[in-house]
Amino acid sequence: MVKRDYYEILGVPKSADEREIKKAYKRLAMKFHPDRNLGDKGAEGRFKEIKEAYEILTNVQKRASYDQYGHAAFEQGGMGGGSQAGFSSGSADFSDIFGDVFGDIFGGGRRQQRATRGADLRYTMELSLEEAVRGTAKEIRIPTFEKCSVCHGNGTKTGNKPQVCAACHGSGQVQTRQGFFTVQQACQYCHGRGSKIQDPCRSCNAKGRIAKSKTLSVKIPAGVDTGDRIRLTGEGEAGEQGASAGDLYVEVQMRKHHIFEREENNLYCEVPINFIMAALGGEIEVPTLDGRVTLKIPPETQTGRLFRMRGRGVTSVRSHASGDLLCRVVVETPVNLNEHQKTILRNLNDSFSGASGEKNSPRSKTFFDGVRKFFDDLTH
Repeated sequence: MVKRDYYEILGVPKSADEREIKKAYKRLAMKFHPDRNLGDKGAEGRFKEIKEAYEILTNVQKRASYDQYGHAAFEQGGMGGGSQAGFSSGSADFSDIFGDVFGDIFGGGRRQQRATRGADLRYTMELSLEEAVRGTAKEIRIPTFEKCSVCHGNGTKTGNKPQVCAACHGSGQVQTRQGFFTVQQACQYCHGRGSKIQDPCRSCNAKGRIAKSKTLSVKIPAGVDTGDRIRLTGEGEAGEQGASAGDLYVEVQMRKHHIFEREENNLYCEVPINFIMAALGGEIEVPTLDGRVTLKIPPETQTGRLFRMRGRGVTSVRSHASGDLLCRVVVETPVNLNEHQKTILRNLNDSFSGASGEKNSPRSKTFFDGVRKFFDDLTH
């Protein structure tokens, strides 16, 4: 049975952060939870796949493996080295899933606030056509937050650990009674974390991370195009107090080329030819990504004609299929003529007069016949 894409199951884009994924999961889990759809096997199946998708996409390592290898990463002996047997297939407790949603009103949850994951970063990298076609490696320097080297990310002085909050006893939540209701809310002393830092690290001011710039080497695969993104897992900002780091997305932007224009995997270029070659035919050298090749111009070639050179375009980074090179010939009008050359052209033009000239310029004849008919119709 073919498995559905995890992002599709949750209805989120591949660039979605943890907050977006969690929001989508809660909405769908509430709709399809077995407790709300008693006896509905279809809803139970949907709930299981929603839960499975959520567990993968909120785990940094599992999500990275899935993005790279798909479902094969979790098959027996697959790329990710894991197995889907580890997922719980039974019905989860309803209050466990939605406790943090309704807990502040009904006191249904006891989850402490997790340390904030580091933000994802985006870097736009400009590439020449040659670099994008052949692939390259580039060094980039980005401002970011890195894990504090003094406290190793826990926010305390060297050797010390955050202490369990005495007010909430590590739960991150406190309960108070208001009439008939018990109201649960985040602990104001530890701000929902469940622990407090008594001796803060002076280097990072208890944040567990410091602002820095870092240099990374990015390998660009051959065949990338504008809009393609390369994900570097864990190279975004470091999280607070030891939380996981975000990811870095390197987005490709192509620079304009002086000869070629790219459209997906095809390349286009304009090749100027003089009208003698256009009329009589000949051969001309044209550039390709692999060097010069000879293009044969047949006699009576009109300006704008496209010549396709198969397999001379860009090799796709995904399918590895090669595009084509399309050369558009442009017949160039001669300039800076001397008197002798002008006389030759006048004689040539005279030879086109009369009935014989209609054979030499069929498009002109068709056009002007159409113009005459147009004006004749206007006068009637």
